[in-house]
Amino acid sequence: MNEMNPKPPIYHEKQVKELCALHALNNLFQMRGTYTKSELDGICSRLSPNVWINPHRSLLGLGNYDINVIMAALQKKGCEAIWFDKRKDPGCLNLSHICGFILNVPSDYKLGFVMLPLRRRHWITIRQIGGSFYNLDSKLDAPQLIGRSSELIAYLKEQLESKEKELFVIVSREVEEKQLWLHQTQNVHIKQQTQNSPNTQSSQQQESIQNSNSPSDSISSFSTYDYNNRDAECVKLAEVRNCV
Repeated sequence: MNEMNPKPPIYHEKQVKELCALHALNNLFQMRGTYTKSELDGICSRLSPNVWINPHRSLLGLGNYDINVIMAALQKKGCEAIWFDKRKDPGCLNLSHICGFILNVPSDYKLGFVMLPLRRRHWITIRQIGGSFYNLDSKLDAPQLIGRSSELIAYLKEQLESKEKELFVIVSREVEEKQLWLHQTQNVHIKQQTQNSPNTQSSQQQESIQNSNSPSDSISSFSTYDYNNRDAECVKLAEVRNCV
């Protein structure tokens, strides 16, 4: 007898080397080969051409891609990655207009069974499949069920209590431009703040974000500006569209 509510098929790439960003992107789009390592390496080269050591990936070229590479890769598919200001309640998110989430967490580095004193950043995809949200962490043996919308909001709140974790909201370009990923009351509040703010982000600050070597550096630089001017609750990180 068939089950009344069979589990939906879920594509889940598992961790290989330092390619968690690649796995997170493919898990987000639920398709093998949506992106390849050579494609992400090509984005690194376009972001920082003519450099001996590329700042957007690991020294040995094994992966460990930064947020700029993920953003550029998403933009090739007509999507945007928006940094979520953890001072805000995730309940402000309009989940019906959001493609998924990419969570950035600290990760220890192992060589075989030996734990090395190195810190890496790990990328994890969270998205809705068959009406439920799943954690598609490439380090998991299988997708981890989070639950429905209320369980997801509670899960995001718990994750963002850590100062070392950062959340990126993945939306289509149209949704990002119209701010549809926020509930309407949040949209009105942001527009009012933006209109009342006489300053915009300086080109020097934008360059600082784009040239940062790690997601935490990018967020730190942007957060200082955001906290001082308070012209947005949820803001998009560095523009890299011109590099694609």
